[in-house]
Order: sequence, then C-alpha cells, then structure tokens
Amino acid sequence: MTTPSRRTILAGTAATTLGALLGRTSLDTPPATTSAAATTGQATVPAATPADLAGHLNGPTRPHWVTSWATAQTAPTPTDLDASTGFTNTTLRNALHLSAGTAPRTSGLRLRFANPFGASPIVVGPVTVAAGPTAAEHPVLFGGGREVVLAAGATVVSDPVSLVVLDGGDLVVYTHLPGPTGPLSFHRNVHATGFIGDRPTNSVFLLNGVDVDASGRSTVAILGDSITEGVGTPDNANLRWPDQYAARFRRRPAIANLGISGNRVLLDDARFGPSGQSRFDRDVLSLPNLRTLVVFLGINDIQQPPSQTDPRRILQGYEQLVRRAHDHELEVVGATIGPFKGWIRYTAELDQVRTTVNAVLREGRLFDHLLDVDAALRDPADPARLCPTYNGGDGLHPNATGANAIARAL
Repeated sequence: MTTPSRRTILAGTAATTLGALLGRTSLDTPPATTSAAATTGQATVPAATPADLAGHLNGPTRPHWVTSWATAQTAPTPTDLDASTGFTNTTLRNALHLSAGTAPRTSGLRLRFANPFGASPIVVGPVTVAAGPTAAEHPVLFGGGREVVLAAGATVVSDPVSLVVLDGGDLVVYTHLPGPTGPLSFHRNVHATGFIGDRPTNSVFLLNGVDVDASGRSTVAILGDSITEGVGTPDNANLRWPDQYAARFRRRPAIANLGISGNRVLLDDARFGPSGQSRFDRDVLSLPNLRTLVVFLGINDIQQPPSQTDPRRILQGYEQLVRRAHDHELEVVGATIGPFKGWIRYTAELDQVRTTVNAVLREGRLFDHLLDVDAALRDPADPARLCPTYNGGDGLHPNATGANAIARAL
C-alpha cells in the first residue's frame, strides 16, 4: 500500500475554492467562465475569474489588518546551503509567536510570502496553519486555490483564515514547496526552531508576515539589528525585547519585528542584508495600518568594518528615515545606541562616536520620541559597559533581563 505524501494530505484538506466561497453547490462544478492557467514550468495553477476575485475580495465589511508577526528577509550567501540551494517536494514548519491575536467573528488572519531576492517564480502550497503544535490544521488559500505562484521579487497575500489565536499565542505554519525552487529569500535566524521536513532549522524561508484582523489596533514596526532580532536571549523562549514589550499590555499591540543581525543604517552587506535605508520601503512601508516606526540601528555602523567614525553620517541616515516616515504620517521613535565595552571590536575612539550620536539624539530635535537604550542598559560604575545583570556574555548583546529593561524603557 502506498503511503500518501504530506502534500497529498494537505491538498485534500484544502479543497475549498472560490466557487464554494461564492455559493456554488459543488466543488466539482466549474465556473461559468474558465480562464487560462498560470503556468510556471514547475506547476500549473488555475487562475480565478475576475468575477470570482471581485466577489471574494469585496465582503460586507473590510478587515482591519495589522501585522502581528513579521521578519525581514535577506538574500542567501553560499554558506547558507538551504536557502541558496532551495527545496524540492519539501514541507517547512514554523512556529510563529504572535503579538496581537485574532478574535471570533472577524476575518481571522492571513499570511504573506515574499521573494524579493529571487530570480524565478516559485509555486507555494499547499499551506496549512494551526493554533499550536497539536491543534487541528486549517487550509490557507490564495484566491481560492491551494497553490499560488510567487513571482521573482514579489509578495503574495493569502485569503483570510478564520482561526482564533490568543494574544501572545503561537501559530504553526506548514508550507509545502513543490519545487525545485532555486535560491530563496529568507531570514537566517528567528531564534525559534522550525523544521525542514524532519530537520530542525532556525531560518524562515519565504514566509515574512502574519496579519490579523484587529479593529482599534495599528502596526508598530521595529527597524532593528541583532538586539531586536533576539541575539542574547534564549531560543524558543519569546524573550526578545519586542515580545516582552508586547507582553506588558493586557491587549497586546501588533508588532512587526524587522531586526536583522549585523544590519546598519548606512551600508548594505551581503550577509547582513540591505541597510535600514535600503530596505525601508519594502520592509516598513509595505505593512498594513502602520502608525509607528521604531528605529533601533547604529551600533553596527560604528563597530563593524568598515567603521563609520563620523557621527554626522549616522545622524544624517536617521534624519532621512524620519523624513521618509513623516511623508507617510508615521510617528517615529528613535533609540540611543547601547554600550559595548568588552565587545571584540570595542575601542575608546569608536565609543566616542556612539556617545556623540547619543548626545545629539537626547537633544530631542530628530525623532518624535526617544527610547534611551543606553541609559536603560549601561553600568553606572562604567557607562561604556552593559550593566553586568544585563550582559548577554559578549559585551554588546543584552540577555533576556536586559531585553526586559529595553521593553520597560519604551
């Protein structure tokens, strides 16, 4: 007896189509008009008719989407074997810790997949989601179909999924990639264990956002580096500072964690991704119902070769981000640069750049509000160092207690 593949099982559970959503009595009944199939050379995905799409998108009440989980993507380097090679007939599993949850009698949630650094189209699907690792799986559709073509450089957004996930709850996403995909856009380390088939990974491939229908809430985007990403905090504990900030509220805010380890304000890097300035439009402005931006970058401009030793250049980079954010009526919260004495590339000269930048930020003329990370984390006995209670062990990255200090400062 042949054991069915996971893809076959998923396809069977996801058999709802646009026709069913529009009230056709049978899933086998074809629509009155048949459109051409979208063909990629990898798989053929039937296209929905214009009437189908219009009926599906324009419901009686438009959802109020906010981003409850997000990750910023980079291009793979040759050392990133999974992302640079891609996948064939592979199912990926990721457990995502949501900030804001969903509620009954709403549109639930939707997923976003993107491949900004891709060179060819990729078929994504079937996809299912579950409100926890042991909960029942629910199909995720795209225009009523079980698969979708993700064009090179593009983003696709799923249909709404009626699923209740509590504030601070976990959403498990199963993504099948028929492939061969070729190289994939990805996030290298989300500090949470997922799986490629049965093999563990801390990377997330293609999936870059979960939106929830939550009236009265808006999206908070955090443009950050490794400290925001979660370096220094334990994996699978959800103790990154944005997680701990959200947990302070009974009704949690919707937070998009856009931290990338090694990321800078000014310079792009093959491994550490496009700079904050370069990725601002794609990572920040693409988010729905965005109201607030937190800019938490700068230490890597100073300490990472080639070091930026002119504080004016870093301040100009901040100013450009603020101007562009204000063009979109965003409130901008800036962050001072934390202490890093004890880090492998620390020098007194580089620390002077940091303290000069911080002094200008504290004058209050650049950002709408200031998150004083430096004041929250520094050792009173030696302000160039992290407080020993907050030191994650390398002199630069705060531990979970230090992350909590940042959350409380905000």
